[in-house]
Amino acid sequence: MTILPWFRNNKCPLYLAPMARFTDIIFREFCKAQGADVMLTEFVQADAIIRNDPRLWETVDFTERQRPMGIQIFGSNPESMGTAAKLLVDRCSPDFIDINFGCPAERVICMDAGSSMLRNPKKLGKVTAAVVRAVPQTPVTVKIRTGWDEDHIVAAEVGEIVENEGAQALTIHGRTKEQGYRGEADWELIKQVASERAIPVIGNGNIQTVDDVIRIRKETPCAGLMIGRAALGYPWIFRDIKHALAHGKAPTPPSISERWLTIIDYSRQIMARPFREQRHRDLCWMRPKFIALTKGMPGSRKIRGELSSVVTLEDLGEVAERHCERFGKNYP
Repeated sequence: MTILPWFRNNKCPLYLAPMARFTDIIFREFCKAQGADVMLTEFVQADAIIRNDPRLWETVDFTERQRPMGIQIFGSNPESMGTAAKLLVDRCSPDFIDINFGCPAERVICMDAGSSMLRNPKKLGKVTAAVVRAVPQTPVTVKIRTGWDEDHIVAAEVGEIVENEGAQALTIHGRTKEQGYRGEADWELIKQVASERAIPVIGNGNIQTVDDVIRIRKETPCAGLMIGRAALGYPWIFRDIKHALAHGKAPTPPSISERWLTIIDYSRQIMARPFREQRHRDLCWMRPKFIALTKGMPGSRKIRGELSSVVTLEDLGEVAERHCERFGKNYP
């Protein structure tokens, strides 16, 4: 079995989870600068790639600095998944292709894709095999949930299937499809599957703090850890984890003004992207991103109200200035 380079020497790399509408190329660039080791694009539908949808080519764009970089795809037809994977490899040369068998969104479930595939492990295996065959020179990895619901936990079974079909790593989000993002992740199950599989297993779910990472690294044989929603509100989490592992304590958190400067710079860069210039003339579409990035700041509830009226970069700057005046002196 080939060991992917980022797992060598037991480094336990930190992944930034792919999250639709949030982990775009600019956000990933910032997370990389803060210490994220491995990146994935937001997922793209296989059939849309085959149709050559230009918006999806923007979604899978990445910089050389972001490597090792994976492109995540979803679908349920083995042939189209293999074809899409080859198109992506030929055009983008990612370090790996990741198959999403975990998304619980209804728009994905209704396509019999994402976590819907956990109801049919045999077909899931066929999709994995088709993608592996289509891109023999590019590693293929898989992301799953623990199962469809508490009565149908299939992580161990699916882990064995995808390993046998040639997947070179497995990420497990420790919740079922029915849980969505509620409740606690089942780290005991992740631990079990990681101990059974020869391929690296990446654990995902409820990783919120430096202490979570230290505990999971100590208690499980996970080869890597994936951080999702905690990074949306606080992308500096990767920096904090790396610093704590090296020095025994987390660094001083960024100031409110530093956080706002990052948000404004991020907004400026994402709006300068070519497709954004064509589709979006103002910042209204970015409000969910702003809400995520300001989560955890003092007075964040009031910020959300003010962000609802943001249209221009100037508006965003005014919100930032008022917030810094109210809270900046006492934070951190």
